[in-house]
Amino acid sequence: MNKVEIGREIDGVVRKPKRQLAMVFDLNKCLGCHTCSIACKQQWTREEGQENMWWTVVNTLPGRGTPRDWEDMGGGFDAQGRQLPSLIPTREDFGDDFEFNKEEVFNGGKGVQNYLQPKNSRGEKPSWSPNWDEDQGGGEYPNSHFFYFPRLCNHCTHPACLEACPRNAIYKREEDGVVLVNENHCKGYRFCMEACPYKRIYYNHVRDISQKCIFCLPRIEKGVAPACARQCPGRMRFVGYLDDKDGPIHKLVNEWQVALPLHEEYGTQPNVYYVPPMSPPSIGPDGKVEHSKPRIPLEYLESLFGPRVKEALATIEREKARKRNGEESELMDALIVYKWPDDIFPDFVADPANL
Repeated sequence: MNKVEIGREIDGVVRKPKRQLAMVFDLNKCLGCHTCSIACKQQWTREEGQENMWWTVVNTLPGRGTPRDWEDMGGGFDAQGRQLPSLIPTREDFGDDFEFNKEEVFNGGKGVQNYLQPKNSRGEKPSWSPNWDEDQGGGEYPNSHFFYFPRLCNHCTHPACLEACPRNAIYKREEDGVVLVNENHCKGYRFCMEACPYKRIYYNHVRDISQKCIFCLPRIEKGVAPACARQCPGRMRFVGYLDDKDGPIHKLVNEWQVALPLHEEYGTQPNVYYVPPMSPPSIGPDGKVEHSKPRIPLEYLESLFGPRVKEALATIEREKARKRNGEESELMDALIVYKWPDDIFPDFVADPANL
């Protein structure tokens, strides 16, 4: 392993990246359109053995997520920095790729009698997929609620996957902190899949290796934003360096403190952050609006983003009110993204069509 690669203690010295790339997702602007997932799929996971891989997914919350019930699988670190026990998600947990009886329905003369029916890789009726519970959410009418929730590799500052790999196949790049898998070293032991508390690593059963989001590294090195961010029609994916005090990432995370990490208690110090979703008010038994009671329970948002979510939401509400009153709000201007792509990933504005 090259000694400039971060993540292992080498000669008694732990090397940290010079800078850290990060993302911020504004959940108030996610449309649930899955354009990000398709953009990533078309670019990175079209090869054999990657049929069921979705390096970036958009789930509905509250929900069981991808892989199924990943929040109950364990992983990460305890308060003393010791790795916690965990489970390895199966292909069924992630959801398999489906085959449909298209020939029978469309060309077999049975389109009136039959309908499209999916089968998994074993030829069986599937029991799960990455968006099996899409748009179901939680609560009961008239206070039903849900929001869309994109996820990918968090490119953690303290990656549990890296520490778990006995092959030294996982490392953090010194120049930008991106976490990568050296596929020449990987032997498919899947300890990384077990250790990752976010379960964003897949197993390629054909090549017998682990694979995951690479932060669109070839694009980043050419000044092009990751495919998921550049293709997002909602302009909700910010990309940049955490130490760039003039950039949107630093301001949203460190200055305004409205972008929060997912499950900070896992101890991996993730570098993907979320602006929590605003909630419509609840409807009372008498049919009247209860403005003081949000429809999405604050306790649920705190279970995802920690106790700071209340303060973050209060900041957003305050700045929204300022904007409505005709006052200046740098935070609202940043979240609205008037100028694309300059305002959302200023270091990666190059057009790939012109390279």
